[in-house]
Amino acid sequence: MGSLTGKVAWVTGAGSGIGQAAAVALAKEGATVVLTGRRKAPLAATAAMVKKVGGKAEVKPADLMKASAVNKIAADIGKKYRRLDILVNNAGLNILDRSWAKLSAKGVDEVVHGNLSSAFYCTTAVLPLMRKSGGGVLIHTSSVAGKVPSLLSGPAYSAAKHGVVAMSHTINMEECVNGIRSCVVCPGEVATPILDKRPVPITKAERARMAQSEDVGDLIRYIACLPPHIVINEVMINPTWNRGYIASLKRGKA
Repeated sequence: MGSLTGKVAWVTGAGSGIGQAAAVALAKEGATVVLTGRRKAPLAATAAMVKKVGGKAEVKPADLMKASAVNKIAADIGKKYRRLDILVNNAGLNILDRSWAKLSAKGVDEVVHGNLSSAFYCTTAVLPLMRKSGGGVLIHTSSVAGKVPSLLSGPAYSAAKHGVVAMSHTINMEECVNGIRSCVVCPGEVATPILDKRPVPITKAERARMAQSEDVGDLIRYIACLPPHIVINEVMINPTWNRGYIASLKRGKA
């Protein structure tokens, strides 16, 4: 019996990358996982992976940039399971034209709504259910760019991910009295499909040295398994071969 047996987890951005890895890791611990993303086929693939490890999964596709769609899924979870123990707020995106020289209003809206508004929508949708059941844990995927502004990630992405960090801390400030815990995870470079949106392509060798989705997924599992009296407010995870550090070393020796 796993540490999360009998618990229900809602994982967003579950069709690939960190979300997919987190869903499988949580399912291995016994949680029933509800999988959400924009496309049904990748979610079905994740559900098959969950089933393969002996877990239970339910596919709930939706555009999380639409509050009405988010609220419907939260209501469905409440009706079917009468509880939600874990929210993995992982959905996110970036764009190719991300520098100030190329950034458009449309691009800003896409990045801010895709990373920050969607996280707020999911959080506000599940808090009433968690309060009613006397607790729960929210785990939000931000980024190192959510701590240190990054031109590599772009101004819109950096700003949105900073917002996710602030959002998570304020949840703890207000909801700790309700037994609700919030943790923001700030990964450095992780070999996920979002790298395909980088203006400068990433090589296969570079991806192999990065953190992998499974590394972050296992961290999310660990956070979800903590006892109710403990919260990790914020955690950063990076590859040992940190390209940012290495670039700084090279500049220092130049």
